[in-house]
Amino acid sequence: MKSDAFTAAIEAEDAEALTDALADDVVFRSPVVFRAYEGKPLVSTILTEGALNVFEDFRYVERFEDGDAAALIFKARVGDREVDGLDLLRFDGDGKVAELMVMVRPMSGLNALAEAMGREFERIGIIPPAGA
Repeated sequence: MKSDAFTAAIEAEDAEALTDALADDVVFRSPVVFRAYEGKPLVSTILTEGALNVFEDFRYVERFEDGDAAALIFKARVGDREVDGLDLLRFDGDGKVAELMVMVRPMSGLNALAEAMGREFERIGIIPPAGA
């Protein structure tokens, strides 16, 4: 399956393998901000220096894949909040992740995620996109 490299990298918390799974022009659509983040260096940093530090007990529980798209359903914790989420992946012609859209529920978990990612973004110097 095209999502194998991405899921293995996330589950192993392997930053190098995760970066390798991304297309150079990858687009990341966050559940927290309206505008997308673009480009492998920025998206890789968000995932490896932000998300991998914020989510705890992260695990994929279901996967649906067809053609150039995959829906990966996950469970995790953010602080004391349990969250359910979906990573929607679209792949380029080389099988790399060209687009990643993340959705999270419930609202209390999303709020906890937004706060925790905000702290991580401040720590690593990422500025949300204009019009976020």
